[in-house]
Amino acid sequence: MSDRDTVRAWGSDARSYLQGQISQDIDALVDGDTAWSLLLQPTGKLVSWLRVHRVSADEYLLDIDADHADAMVRRLERFKLRTDVSFQQVADTTIPTPVEWPGLADPDDEHQRIRAGMPRMGAELGEGTIPGEGGQQFIELSVSFTKGCYTGQELVARIDSRGGNVPRPIRVLRADGPVGVGDDVTFDGVVVGSVTSAADDVALAPLMRRVEIGDVVDIGGGSATVVEAAQFEGTTSKSTT
Repeated sequence: MSDRDTVRAWGSDARSYLQGQISQDIDALVDGDTAWSLLLQPTGKLVSWLRVHRVSADEYLLDIDADHADAMVRRLERFKLRTDVSFQQVADTTIPTPVEWPGLADPDDEHQRIRAGMPRMGAELGEGTIPGEGGQQFIELSVSFTKGCYTGQELVARIDSRGGNVPRPIRVLRADGPVGVGDDVTFDGVVVGSVTSAADDVALAPLMRRVEIGDVVDIGGGSATVVEAAQFEGTTSKSTT
């Protein structure tokens, strides 16, 4: 997929360090596996949504939406005391496993990404995003609930146990006409959020949690229905080459 940055992680402690820092179960990966993961602040709020690809036990590739690699590396370097692991952004190197959105085929199609309800760094996801706001599919893709402890784990586990009851869940909108990024979303006369991604008649918007699936909202001079994201069709959080 285009517009992603790649970071190489290597060293004798690479596996154990990543296992303690990100939400995916690194120990469950074998050479050639790729999985989505979250990198969190100690408070549990989001720093990065990334993919991790195991090259070997001592080497991994991490990729993320373009222009967000620096923040990811800064966070990974933060707790690296006396640990044999290095991080460096690399050019002309990509993870061999293609990006796949749940239930849909083409990762380069913005309409499909939005329809799948998959967020993007710098749009739906930013510093301070609560992971549960990304929705159940986002969590299932990115989080292992059977691995050991990792930085920021408590907030993710607490939100999962509460059934995803978060302040501003990301919603998929199906509009009756074109919409644009930045358009206000109004429900019962109150602005409940704004569009963060749009393609023709579909959009993503983090909305107040009182807006539910099936509700009709006003947007961009027209109306839109809050719809379910495209569902998993046999897609798992781990893919192999």
